[in-house]
Amino acid sequence: MSGFTNTAPFPRGPLLAVAALLTVSIVLAAVSAFDRRGHSTDMPGTTAVEVRLLQFKDRANGGVGIFDASDGSQIAVAAPGTNGFLRATLRGLAHERERRGISPDSPFRLTYWNDGQLSLEDPSTGRLVALDAFGPTNAQVFARFLPETRQAQ
Repeated sequence: MSGFTNTAPFPRGPLLAVAALLTVSIVLAAVSAFDRRGHSTDMPGTTAVEVRLLQFKDRANGGVGIFDASDGSQIAVAAPGTNGFLRATLRGLAHERERRGISPDSPFRLTYWNDGQLSLEDPSTGRLVALDAFGPTNAQVFARFLPETRQAQ
């Protein structure tokens, strides 16, 4: 019976170095993610031109009512079975609120930036969605909730 057995232990130095490197990498990644979440309203090199606080409320028929949170006026209604991008975006933000036990009634912040970008932020969780990242057609879904002057841009 011939077999190779190595009775010498693996050197501890390289193992400890790899463990330390992995630990530092995980800690830095966690700190970086937390830091980004804490500064979600800071979009480098841009200034907010227009901000509108919105509330989205489910309707009994499956539609979604869109309201101006400052005065409670209804801006629009997403009919049942329509507006997939709007629904998917809101579903993701609502899931985070549910996970954290935050009220669904807190308003969202729709911001038009001086560089032409549009974002939707949930101030209660710090999550920010850069709407233009999904293309101009999808961004336009939310742009229509701003005054007429911003919709065409």
